[in-house]
Amino acid sequence: MGSVIAQLKDLYNWFKDPLYLNSFYILLTNISSALFGFIFWIVAAKLYTPQEVGIATVLISSMSLVVLLAKVGLDFSIIRYFPVRDKSVVYGTSIVITTLFSLIFGLIFILGADLFSPELKDIYTLESAGLLLIFIIANAIANLAGIAFVALRHSEYYLIQNLLAGSKILLLLPLAYLGAFGIFGSVGISFILTTVFSSLLIVKSGIKHSFSVDKKFLAESFRFSLGNYLVGFFQTAPNLILPIMVLNILGADAAAYYYIAFSVAFILFIIPNAISTSLFVEGSNGGSLRQSTIRSSIAIYALLIPAVIILYFFGDVVLGLIGEEYAANGFELFRVMIFTSLFLPVAYVYSAVKRVQNRVRELVLLNGLIFALLVGLAHICMVNYGIVGIGYAWVISYVISVLVIGIDTLTKRISLTGDKSWT
Repeated sequence: MGSVIAQLKDLYNWFKDPLYLNSFYILLTNISSALFGFIFWIVAAKLYTPQEVGIATVLISSMSLVVLLAKVGLDFSIIRYFPVRDKSVVYGTSIVITTLFSLIFGLIFILGADLFSPELKDIYTLESAGLLLIFIIANAIANLAGIAFVALRHSEYYLIQNLLAGSKILLLLPLAYLGAFGIFGSVGISFILTTVFSSLLIVKSGIKHSFSVDKKFLAESFRFSLGNYLVGFFQTAPNLILPIMVLNILGADAAAYYYIAFSVAFILFIIPNAISTSLFVEGSNGGSLRQSTIRSSIAIYALLIPAVIILYFFGDVVLGLIGEEYAANGFELFRVMIFTSLFLPVAYVYSAVKRVQNRVRELVLLNGLIFALLVGLAHICMVNYGIVGIGYAWVISYVISVLVIGIDTLTKRISLTGDKSWT
């Protein structure tokens, strides 16, 4: 009896550990996001045609790409500088700069729609363009608020924020008459609701809203922000660029099949993403980087391997819930893509460690290589093998990244005890 109580106490203490507690909430948030996304696309597939779904996925990807560009790395600076600077100043400056760049990049995308994706040019009227800009700004602000909650170790607020974003499911039916823009509008309106609620939670967290720009903070964080901006772009942009490439090369239906298969496979990607994010937070707050890295790696694969096995054998059933055509056209791609999740954690954990150590240059080079490989190979393989070729590109790119990280580690003889930042 005493041993059982001791084990329960150990489990309780383990769960109270900031690394695991923060990881748990981030992981739960990402899982709920994936679940809401899964339900969202099931409903969308029932109410809209594959062509409309394909166009909508590209609109959503385009909006996310603009937001990714607009953050200019300030999301990572929020995590890095919250512990050492005035949080209200850091957050307020980040919001102002990101909103400004959201407008700039949003206008560039709208005006250049004919160049970026000709099939979208007829969708943008004056009204729809205005809504797109509003959705982009709301998306960006909600995104930064979520990062602030994580940095504050209030990841439970991040979870609440994400639950509210699930309201997009309820908007699909009343907006169905708008076609592809109805799907896109559902997502955009949910971001507006999330932004309003998140602003209230930000105040509750002790951060004062400010619309001023602290030039000293920008100057101090410039190198870190710029480097992580490039890293974040290289890591995330392929997820957003590839649907546009599929639309332009293979058509709207293929874009829908690819996006749905990718979205389900992405459930596996959220495990290393959540835990490595928590690793970055703990390292930035002075936690033992060596111990946190080891524990993070063990936790990632303990969760990942069973999930890979389950989805490998039952992925067709999951895709079939969205629609039989998605299972028939996307399952082969899906099976190839889930193998990427076994190699991707190495790059994610490596990136978190390098961010804590402020070795941004190495991160830029590694993730730039992955980006170039993934986008380049995806184009080549897509032309030769169809959408399943994109899966081949994902696997090959991350296998090469693991080899590069291994070579870098061995040649530089980076050891867990040989660097004071690993203590």
